[in-house]
Amino acid sequence: MAEKGVEFETVNYLERPLSVAGLKQLLQQAGLKPSEILRTKEDAYTQHVAGKKLSDDQLLALMAKHPELIQRPIVVREDKAVLAREVGKLAELSI
Repeated sequence: MAEKGVEFETVNYLERPLSVAGLKQLLQQAGLKPSEILRTKEDAYTQHVAGKKLSDDQLLALMAKHPELIQRPIVVREDKAVLAREVGKLAELSI
């Protein structure tokens, strides 16, 4: 993004975890469900999620408590967000 001259702010949500409300808003902006942004290779996933039938609210609470469960980067621009693990997803934000 810097190469394209796009200003951005990096938020390290491992150091400053998002609240459940913040996660809900982010997911709404991205049009994603909590299960779609889970990192399944984390120890926290094995301990708290694997093999369990958890509701979206339960997953959000776990992600707020264990932010390492959240895939990154999630890029927000204005009122829209994308999970930008693939750089091409940034085009959805006109970047």
